[in-house]
Amino acid sequence: MHVKKGDLVVVISGKSAGKTGKVKRALPAENRVIVEGVNLVKKHQRPTRQNPSGGIVEIEASIHASNVLLLDGKTNRPTRTRRGTNKDGKMVRMAVKTGTVFD
Repeated sequence: MHVKKGDLVVVISGKSAGKTGKVKRALPAENRVIVEGVNLVKKHQRPTRQNPSGGIVEIEASIHASNVLLLDGKTNRPTRTRRGTNKDGKMVRMAVKTGTVFD
């Protein structure tokens, strides 16, 4: 996947298009990610010991990884990524246009 947990991303399509957030969780088996404050859905929750009142809560649902782009630190704009090598010969993620290394 082109994004990891902790990355700052921008949503490029869907109902949350244009929003930015941090990746809370990456699900590589399903090719999906959960982003903070993006794709909020309402969930009906029954009363438990931790939440005795129960009720309707808002949680972040997962979105497909192809609908997010990594935010470039230099230009502060969304960017596509590619795999490249650094000076030590280690594989890293880098921005296609600027060459910024993310790992």
